[in-house]
Amino acid sequence: MRQPIGIGRSLCVLGLAIVLALPGLASAAAPVAAANAAAVSEPGMSMVTFNLHHDREDWPSRRRTIVAELKRLQPDAIALQEVIQKRNVRNQAQWLASQLGYRYVFVSTDPVGAPKRYGNALLTRRPILARGEHLLLPLDDYRTVAHLRIDVDGKPVNVYATHLNERSDDTGQRIRRSQVEDLLRFIDGSAAGAPVVIAGDFNALVDAGDLSELRSHYGDSYGSVHVNTDLAGVSTLNRHYYQAPSRIDHIFFQQDEMVAREAKILFDQPDDGGRWASDHYGVWTRLQFAPAN
Repeated sequence: MRQPIGIGRSLCVLGLAIVLALPGLASAAAPVAAANAAAVSEPGMSMVTFNLHHDREDWPSRRRTIVAELKRLQPDAIALQEVIQKRNVRNQAQWLASQLGYRYVFVSTDPVGAPKRYGNALLTRRPILARGEHLLLPLDDYRTVAHLRIDVDGKPVNVYATHLNERSDDTGQRIRRSQVEDLLRFIDGSAAGAPVVIAGDFNALVDAGDLSELRSHYGDSYGSVHVNTDLAGVSTLNRHYYQAPSRIDHIFFQQDEMVAREAKILFDQPDDGGRWASDHYGVWTRLQFAPAN
């Protein structure tokens, strides 16, 4: 159970005072406090990935919960999947960006001006240095990648958002493997030497064979942070809708350039009216730039 903020802060201050007052502990406490302060001040970025479940199940109500949590977190970048715009439904990424004060890019295989458009999006509160999009092979699966290069405190970082094939059979595994290979080719041609973060709904577990090529290049942020946790029970599929736990929404990062410091699951509780934000949970992670050698 969370303590009220004022009480928690008072206890922290009192606890620190007690530690520093005890003989023999002051010298031990000082390096710990210094290390914690250094970790907080390390430059880096935070990111969220979230499958919106398009406009199903009362989007006007769900979006209030979503925007409130995103305002609280203020991530540097947000990857969204199953984003829709159609008659009487404003583009969901555009609406969220307007509420957050973020910029956004929306990518769809549906042409501009079509009565219905469906795809992926990236939102950011950081300056945008470059942007791009890509239609993943095989082309008949209509899967896309959105790309932004953003300025994070003077350092460029590439963020990518995607959503891979959903089939669970051998055909789906083959398609995802092809999509991962094409995704990596697109990243190689667009990253321009800056660090890379890739987020989305991959419709596959981290250790699945169809993601092996991706994992050989990039680290799993949630798994890196919770390395001593039994991850088999962790799910990003909402257990209200899906019986078995399955962690298929991921934020991958370039391990030689960045370090995962924190990661948690979002939107894993219903609102006061019992309404869920989506049929997926979200993932939030905080990354820091790796120390220079």
